[in-house]
Amino acid sequence: MKEYQLNVDPRILELLGPNLYTNIYYVLAELIANAYDADAKNVYIIANKDAIRVEDDGHGMSYERGDISNYLNVAGVSRVKEADSFSKSGARRKMGRKGVGKLAALSVSENVDILTVADGEKSGFVLSRHPDEGSKLRAIADSDITFDHVKDHGSAIVMRNPQYRLHKTLAAVKRNLLKIFPLINSDFRVHVIRDNESEIIEDFDRNIMGELGTLITLGDGFSSLINLVPDIYPQRREELVTAKKEQSIPLVMKANDGIKHEYMLKIGGWIGTYTTTRGRKVEMSDFPDNFISIFANKKMGEFNILPLVGQNKLSEVYVVGQLHVDIFELTELPDMALSNRQGYKSDDPRYLVVLEYVRNYLLAEILKRREIFADIGNAKKKQQKLDEQKNNEEMLRRNVNTFRKKASEEAANKLLTLGSGLSRETIEDAITNSINDNSPDLGLKSLIDSQKKKILISQTFPDKPFADIIYQILLHNNIPSEDILYTNCDDEISRVPEGRRIYEYLREFFVESYSTQKIFVLFVTSENTKTSWGAITEVGASWITQVDHKIFNVHPFRPEHPMDDEMQWQSTNREEPTKGELWMIPLNADVFCQKIEAVCDSLGYVKKTRSVNKAYLGTLVAIRSA
Repeated sequence: MKEYQLNVDPRILELLGPNLYTNIYYVLAELIANAYDADAKNVYIIANKDAIRVEDDGHGMSYERGDISNYLNVAGVSRVKEADSFSKSGARRKMGRKGVGKLAALSVSENVDILTVADGEKSGFVLSRHPDEGSKLRAIADSDITFDHVKDHGSAIVMRNPQYRLHKTLAAVKRNLLKIFPLINSDFRVHVIRDNESEIIEDFDRNIMGELGTLITLGDGFSSLINLVPDIYPQRREELVTAKKEQSIPLVMKANDGIKHEYMLKIGGWIGTYTTTRGRKVEMSDFPDNFISIFANKKMGEFNILPLVGQNKLSEVYVVGQLHVDIFELTELPDMALSNRQGYKSDDPRYLVVLEYVRNYLLAEILKRREIFADIGNAKKKQQKLDEQKNNEEMLRRNVNTFRKKASEEAANKLLTLGSGLSRETIEDAITNSINDNSPDLGLKSLIDSQKKKILISQTFPDKPFADIIYQILLHNNIPSEDILYTNCDDEISRVPEGRRIYEYLREFFVESYSTQKIFVLFVTSENTKTSWGAITEVGASWITQVDHKIFNVHPFRPEHPMDDEMQWQSTNREEPTKGELWMIPLNADVFCQKIEAVCDSLGYVKKTRSVNKAYLGTLVAIRSA
């Protein structure tokens, strides 16, 4: 008669069982890792009405050879020396180390059936949070040890009456598992089964890479991934995807023997950005799509370090990555994993080095590539919009000419029909009626007006910090970036189209046009204006076309004609006349907001209140007493 005795204080099970893991997918990851260590080629996750069953076709455990005795030695370290780090076949580096992963299933169920077969020898017992006296576990009769997909070798973990459930769609289950266990390929597949539905997870790379627009790989083992990223902009591909060498960083660490040694911390893996985030927040998922994970020995150690390395920038929502740092699991070094197996000790030198590298180099570089990707896309959209605008301008030109011809012809015909001796009133009525009959030909005018830029921020490059403040305030007041023309803008959508000169662009759409839509100019003036030919030209152009404008001036410069120098301008201070920190006194901060709000009123935008605008302005520039 086989006996199964748990080698641990039963109170530990009560404490760790329900608290060790807080998410069903972390539990599944542990069970999948155990199957991987057992040289399994297939893992089957079967969601039944009253149980979740995880079955694998690994070696299984033999009672006679002592495999089960080792399994029941909870917290027994499975990797003491390097030779212990490989699976029985020698082909795989083991993921398990602490020996507590076997308790993962107890986080889901109070009682878990452990079924196994090794070379035809069956064994089974019930792992429980509350074992019998003496830590005895109830044996399961051989006749009750059955498998759905396993024959001569393998194991099954059956979590009965689980307190956690899988997502209602298998596609979401598949997506979640891929995020925390990407080691999926033709040699190690995961099958998810529910009733008559099934999903096979066998190719992680193609699932995720097809959604990316940019990618950086680290190490030869990941370089082939760049071939899976869609070639959206072939001529600029080298700027968007690249394969780099594995990152190596020297590090001195105290090993388990108490002696300090020098190690080489190597970082492999990949980091990329999605082409779009549209629809991702809508999908119900246990894990976000936006993350940077850390893996060691191909097993996830921490799902997301992005909050620790990022700066909460809007562009960071596009970032996704998986980094592999095997030194985190090096046998001779202290274990750095947290007790819940869902993160690392924050003060471990290895962890700090990785965070610093990702924060200062890797994340910054992928965001630059994301910016290039966005600029290319925006430039393409902007060119399409520009072409559409030019076509509409030409159509309006033709319609106006047709209108003139038809109106005059019809007026003349009516005059001839009516005969001579007509009164002035009769002639005017005839022409008015003709114009009204043909006025629909001018229907494109409102469309063309709506397509044009509405605001020009005129500035010199040295005054970009001040112009950026104006730009941010405009956006804050619900003015779309595509309505603003700002040549030095960080956002490509507001810059002049690639290959076009600003004066040519302005002349084409604001002078040589049947449309009467005028651009509103916001002048940023300072001592720098006097030495900028471009700024002087823009001042002259605004005077010739008689456009509305507002002046935002940096003291001690004084705006002069042809600008409306009699109109009150907003005044801002700077530590030095041509450079240095900008600041405003409260009065000038109020005037600044007043002018921005006046622009909104003039162009029909829904502005924010004065108090809201002043508060936001205070986050962009120092407001202090003189």
